[in-house]
Parts: sequence; C-alpha cells; structure tokens
Amino acid sequence: MVQLPSVDNLRCFDAAARSKTFREAARAVALTPAALGQRIRQLEDQLGARLFQRTTRSMSLTTAGAALLPVARAALDAAFECVRAARGETAPLPVELIFGTRYELGLSFFVPLYETLLARHPGLSLHYYFGSGPDLLLRVRSREVDCAVTSARLTDPLLDSIRLQREDYVFVGARALLKKTPVRSEKDAGRHALIDVGTELPLFRYWRDAPGGGDRLRFGRLWRVGTGEAIRRMVVAGRGVAVLPRYLVEPDLKSRRLVQVFPKVPLLFDHFRLVFRSDDPRRPLFEAIAETIQRAPLR
Repeated sequence: MVQLPSVDNLRCFDAAARSKTFREAARAVALTPAALGQRIRQLEDQLGARLFQRTTRSMSLTTAGAALLPVARAALDAAFECVRAARGETAPLPVELIFGTRYELGLSFFVPLYETLLARHPGLSLHYYFGSGPDLLLRVRSREVDCAVTSARLTDPLLDSIRLQREDYVFVGARALLKKTPVRSEKDAGRHALIDVGTELPLFRYWRDAPGGGDRLRFGRLWRVGTGEAIRRMVVAGRGVAVLPRYLVEPDLKSRRLVQVFPKVPLLFDHFRLVFRSDDPRRPLFEAIAETIQRAPLR
C-alpha cells in the first residue's frame, strides 16, 4: 500500500516553494529551520524524489518539485475543504431525488410545496412521480423512486419510514343524492354504490373498523376506482358514496356539495409516512425533508 504524504509535510513544502530561503519558510509555518528541513526530507524520502536544489545563497524547485507543487496545493485546498465541510461551512453537494406521491396529494400539496423544499434544502433537485400506494412501495423497493409519501401499510423489512401528518377520513355522499335516497339505516345501503380503490376496500375500512362502524352495511354495488381524486369526482356527481381523506373533500363539505354519511361514527385515522429503503445512506436528508413536510399545512 502506498503511504500518502502528510498534510503538514505538504504545507511545509508549499511554504518553502513560496519563500526565498528555508529560514523564511520556517517562520511562515511556525517551525525552526531544522524542523522544516526535516519535514522536507521526510517528504522527499516518501516520494523518492528530490524537491529542491539548495546552495548557500539560494534554493529552487527541481523538476520533480515543480511537478508536485500544483498537485500539493490542490491537496491542501481539499484538506481545508474537509475541515469546512465537517464544520458545516460548505455548500451541500447536489442531490437528485425522485419523489413519489399519490396523484391527488401531489397536486394539492407537494406541487405547491416544491419551491419550499428546494429553498430549505440547497443542492436538492426534485422530480415527482405519481402513483398508487402499492405501486409507490414497489418502486421504492426497486430503487426506481428514491422516497415516497403514502399512508399504505408497511410490511416489507427492506423499507423504512418517517411519520408525517395525520390523515383523517370521512364517509360522504353527494347532498343531492342523499336527499333523494337517504342513508339512515343499514337497509338503506343496498340502494347505493360504494366506491373504493379496490376489492379490499382500503378506504371503507376506516369506517368499517371504527367503533360504531362494523361490517353491517351491504351495498347494492361495489365500484372500484384507482385514485382518491377520481372517487371524489364520482361521489360529487352522485354516483355513489365513499370514505375519503378529509383534506381532499374539505372544500366540498364546506360548500355542502358533499355531506357525511352516519356522521356520529368517528372514523379511524392514519398518518402519511415518508418511505425509503432501510439501507439508503441518505436517511439524514430524508429526515430533514420530513421535517419540512411536517411544518406545512395539509391541503
């Protein structure tokens, strides 16, 4: 293994190259002329080359010394940058991330948050990928996406997460639909379609598993739709009822386009999580990004 020259020896060599005599160079690095000469000899022995031509009246760089000088100065600059980096005084290195999120959450929350994320994390270059919860987890696992925000349950040991905002849910239907065909009891459910993401009813379970909910409603039809925003639009159009994130339908509830079904049942809640691979060395960056997201109001 090649033994690398010490930073102190390179510093002495640089000082000698800038000076007319070893005595002048020694004063520049706070050493005696003898100690400086010893440092130069150590460097020459280590490199196997003579670096200075010396006479009683002058000294000059040899060919080897002249070749070493710009490289030695670059090494000293790099060593200085190491100190600055450790003290947090340098600009962060550029980092490029592919950030995954659900379509509706991306448009309403993360696209408006884009400039804030870049401003608070200098050097960050951010790209968005929109997908469903299971799709996002698969892409993080395969490294196609660096990190993703989802409330999907984690069961994969290769994935880790940081909790973000709480996600509340409401069971809703169009005001006009429920005025015409109310849902006041279990038997009324048969006259309505339930709209959800898939056959496992990942949204409806927030009502079904809640105290006062239960598996007691038998809907006339199950309509599977892939994303929350598509479900919201179909519910607003009066095509069925659904459990949806409160942030997504808050404007519709305020305008009374949508009203709650069984409003006395307190639905379960979940949390958004920033998901990434557990072996990803960029966890400190993900933690910093998570803190920025946590400070932003969910919308």
